[in-house]
Amino acid sequence: MDKDFLQQLAQQLRKPDGDMGKKVGGNMNASNALMNTFTLDELKVQSNDTVVEIGMGNGFFIKDILGNDDSITYFGCDYSELMISEATALNKPFIETGQVKFFNTAADQLPFQAHSVDKVFTINTIYFWANPSVELTEIHRVLKPGGQFFLTVRSKSTMENIPVTQFGFKIYDQTLLTDLLHTAGFKVKQVVEKEEPDLEFSGNTIKVSTWIFCAEAI
Repeated sequence: MDKDFLQQLAQQLRKPDGDMGKKVGGNMNASNALMNTFTLDELKVQSNDTVVEIGMGNGFFIKDILGNDDSITYFGCDYSELMISEATALNKPFIETGQVKFFNTAADQLPFQAHSVDKVFTINTIYFWANPSVELTEIHRVLKPGGQFFLTVRSKSTMENIPVTQFGFKIYDQTLLTDLLHTAGFKVKQVVEKEEPDLEFSGNTIKVSTWIFCAEAI
């Protein structure tokens, strides 16, 4: 792939904007579909839960989080104004009932009171955090004692073989992510590993796997 295109794509994956950002947001619904399914399987949202998602994109999967349970409260936080706009349009019925609300904010400035949230999750975002210890400490702040945090990423071996990740992505191994979570006040209860279908890039086959770090605020 052309270097200039990969750099532009990397920037859009970090913060979607404009017409290309809309396309990238839609493409992520397909490319991240299994990651969302795997994460929600671990999240196990229950009645009356307050759930925060960091980096919800265009909000396509919110309906799956809520199901038919109107006692669940969902807050979506995204760095991209475009994604806030797209998610708002897609989830208008939930917004009108007060079940869903979006915030245009970074992960290190969450607009919630301390110890007010039951569950936080984020998928494919930590690669872009300049100082993840700050974001993780902020997530810990808003979680209730014993609250759950789910951090979902592609495996290190997968990320190292995807061409776009050479432009502004921070790639992590399990040890480093576990250490970061512990330092921020989390207990890592398990790391779930899931295999996905292979990807094809420029004639090369890439093995794809996902890690879900299931942690508890202590």
